[in-house]
Amino acid sequence: MGRRAESEQVVVGVIQGGPVPAAVSRLRYLGEEPYAADVIGEALRKVMDDRPRRNLVAVLAGLETRSAEPTLARLAGDEDSTVRMYAAQGLGRLKSRNVQVLLPLLDDKSSGVRRDAAKALGASRNPKVGRVLVAAARQEQELEVRAAMLTAVGDAGDTKQAKVLKEFLAMDSEGTRFAAARGLCRLGAPEGFAFAGKLLASEDRFVRRQGLELYEGVAAKKAAPALKPLLEDKDRTLAAGAARILYQGGDASMLDWLVVSSWNAKNDEKLAYEKELETLQLQDDRRKAILRRAGVAR
Repeated sequence: MGRRAESEQVVVGVIQGGPVPAAVSRLRYLGEEPYAADVIGEALRKVMDDRPRRNLVAVLAGLETRSAEPTLARLAGDEDSTVRMYAAQGLGRLKSRNVQVLLPLLDDKSSGVRRDAAKALGASRNPKVGRVLVAAARQEQELEVRAAMLTAVGDAGDTKQAKVLKEFLAMDSEGTRFAAARGLCRLGAPEGFAFAGKLLASEDRFVRRQGLELYEGVAAKKAAPALKPLLEDKDRTLAAGAARILYQGGDASMLDWLVVSSWNAKNDEKLAYEKELETLQLQDDRRKAILRRAGVAR
């Protein structure tokens, strides 16, 4: 009861102008996300001013609780474009399969809504939305939004769209070509990996890191042939990034590799490993367990 009472106070604080990130952090710490979602849903029926409404929806989206999905789906059709954008973000974080409320947002007047709707559709992992995303990308004039749509095609997993994505590799916009390559990589298409391979073969370290970035979100089994050799690369930032991507793609051994490599590294090299471990939000007790298992710490 105490946690729920505090959750209600946090929501009231948001209505009164309190910061959204702090509210999300506190509510998640309290572990009462479903209850907080109900409280916010009720508050949204009473609060009419734009700013507190937007902040409440932003908090609701940040809770990442399934009980918020019906409210977020309803808010995807709200009159306020900022509310629609936050609703799309929340549905994307939930990997919602409710694509019917998201598809109309690909034609929204707000570029932010179109972008986040595309990301949410990709997160749904529903291959049926791939064709619609490609069609929307053909018509999209905002480069950032088009890039989100092309990447989302890969996330959705519609392999039938690989041929169409290849056409975007010839576009004038570098961002569009890069997004198409990312989508192809996530579909496991050879053309995407070939595009990334050319970047990784560059002598420019920044170009090589762009090539590595294309493997974000790719399953470890598909990424391993290109990324495993990078673990020995002299650019330890590239090596650490490759290990983190492989871990997130399903290769659990790469977390141990990162922790032990950081333990053995010095100065700038150590920072490269720690940056990736920070991204993974590794807890101290798990780090210690890995080091004990490796026999380098008690």
